[in-house]
Amino acid sequence: MEIAIREIRRQEYPLLNHFLYEAIFIPEGAEPPPKTIIAAPELQVYVDGFGESKNDLGLVAEVEGKIVGAVWARIMNDYGHIDDATPSLAISLDKEYRGLGIGTALMEGILALLKSHGHGHASLSVQKANYAVKLYLRVGFEIIRETEEEYIMASNL
Repeated sequence: MEIAIREIRRQEYPLLNHFLYEAIFIPEGAEPPPKTIIAAPELQVYVDGFGESKNDLGLVAEVEGKIVGAVWARIMNDYGHIDDATPSLAISLDKEYRGLGIGTALMEGILALLKSHGHGHASLSVQKANYAVKLYLRVGFEIIRETEEEYIMASNL
């Protein structure tokens, strides 16, 4: 399987809605929420107007011409917000492409891209039970705060 990691193209921005839904952590045995949940303001902050700011950056993973994952960053007041200068990340892969190293490649790519754009840090929020916590630790994120259910993590670039 040949995987290409590349910058997201403007015409692909609408795909971020699909990957935003796929990024929602659903614990084992739980019922997935309706797809309309992404219309909630606290989730729309991740995608609404993406590309309008110079700080909006994203990558996609492409396999045989199909986009199977995305990672994107923007400065926003989201769950992973730590300050007004640090971009927060969102990442998601279609289920059948998880566990193949694509997420790691996307994360390493976005961190390098953010650094090349002059950012010194990146942040994210993740449910404590989410298997992706291990990925984030492996690529250099550290837990800086936590709530009952989530870790707020940051990475020095």
